[in-house]
Amino acid sequence: MAETVLTNKRRIELLEMRGIVKRFPGVLACDQIDFTVKSGEVHTLLGENGAGKSTLMKMLYGLYQPDEGEIRINGKVASIRSPQEAIQSGIGMIHQHFMFVPSLTVAENVALGLKTSFGSMLDLKEISKGLSALSDRYNLKIDPDIPIWQLAVGEQQRVEILRAIYKGADLLILDEPTAVLTPQEVDDLFRILNQMRQDGHALIFISHKLHEVLAISNRITVLRDGAQVGMIDVEEATKQNLAEMMVGRPVVLQYDIPPLERGSVRLELNQVSARSNRGNLGLNDVSLSVYGGEIVGVAGVSGNGQQELAQVIAGLRPIEAGTITVNGQNISGKSPEKMNSLGVSYIPEERMVDGVIKEFTVAENLILQDHWREPFANNGLMLNFNVIQDACRQAIKDYEIKTPSTETPIKSLSGGNIQKLVLARELARNPQVLIAAQPTRGVDIGASEYIHQRILAERETGTAILLISEDLDEIRALSDRIIVMFEGRIVGIVERKDVNIQALGAMMAGVH
Repeated sequence: MAETVLTNKRRIELLEMRGIVKRFPGVLACDQIDFTVKSGEVHTLLGENGAGKSTLMKMLYGLYQPDEGEIRINGKVASIRSPQEAIQSGIGMIHQHFMFVPSLTVAENVALGLKTSFGSMLDLKEISKGLSALSDRYNLKIDPDIPIWQLAVGEQQRVEILRAIYKGADLLILDEPTAVLTPQEVDDLFRILNQMRQDGHALIFISHKLHEVLAISNRITVLRDGAQVGMIDVEEATKQNLAEMMVGRPVVLQYDIPPLERGSVRLELNQVSARSNRGNLGLNDVSLSVYGGEIVGVAGVSGNGQQELAQVIAGLRPIEAGTITVNGQNISGKSPEKMNSLGVSYIPEERMVDGVIKEFTVAENLILQDHWREPFANNGLMLNFNVIQDACRQAIKDYEIKTPSTETPIKSLSGGNIQKLVLARELARNPQVLIAAQPTRGVDIGASEYIHQRILAERETGTAILLISEDLDEIRALSDRIIVMFEGRIVGIVERKDVNIQALGAMMAGVH
């Protein structure tokens, strides 16, 4: 009998968004989009950056109001004007960046925003009891009385899901929910989502990881440039046809990488330690070597020393101990300018903070690190504007950078085009060593393909490449060797031929 009820629930169209239009000045963000979700299904929303996914979901969650179209919840027209009204309508949202008060317990965080149960006080014991029951039901394994700061990232995400269910969410929006999880934590999350699906919840899954989309979805809707390209059942979907729908052209997803022709050691770290911004050892006794013509991938959950590793090599962070050498020359403690002169190029993790100056033009950003050198300047004094413009136009052509002109402020470009400009600048120096930190973070699949091909082309020229990424697909696709970091240490090194996703996930969780 229970299964019959569940089957009937799956047939209910819990959410209908019909003819949704949203305009911003000069931009049609959503153009007549139809999107429906049934109880008991996972409907994935897929698309490149700027395709309209976030705008559509913000309208559903009450952060924006549609200019045209209507939203129906359980068949009734709904006017959702705030997240509070969305929650009252049974809609929950799991954000990519969790929203907690770290010093409060799980129960206290869930209690925030709830109406008082008696007098002016919340009954935390009742909340804890309810949370424990839900935790058992969905195998979430969360103690309601533990402070949030003591929980690992995957556990904090479970609390987000627990909080949404506790507040009565029938429909759950999951925005890039696997971005900071190990492979094992992703498996755990998918088990929870499948249990929720069986219980009749409706789930909207937003992700750029195509293998995850295929693993968890029932239906997939693809958006491109604010318009709906199509909706496809998961049985008919492949990585290739989904990528083509997203980009509008065939996309290379698997690279033919020539056999490794390893040169001499270009970059070497010997027992290097460095402080993080919090004052603790963010990098702890790290030793590694990168050879010419080799890509060494650095895998790990965010915050395990990857940022410190990139910055000490680029000269942006002092080291506490150890030595760093480039082509046998000790460069420990040298300035970024000295690193550049020795052939070290750096694609930073935060391109808008460390990679470009937002108010400067495309041309100005292209010559940021070399503006005083020939041929861009005469004797370090007078800029050669014609040479700068010619170099910029050539870079725009060579790297397929979409910009109205060389004089366009860099902040006006998309993330992918800004990243291509950073790439053009860093590769123009024909580096001996390339540090690529999160090179495709927040970048469309089309731009990611282009950046990957450029990195592989550098490998062919004999450059030593350290690729730091939280995207395991990217690491596995490009790397000759993979090192895994946990709490500032290297806990494992794996050759390409020996890569096992479960073993990598275990190391990312700190299991040697």
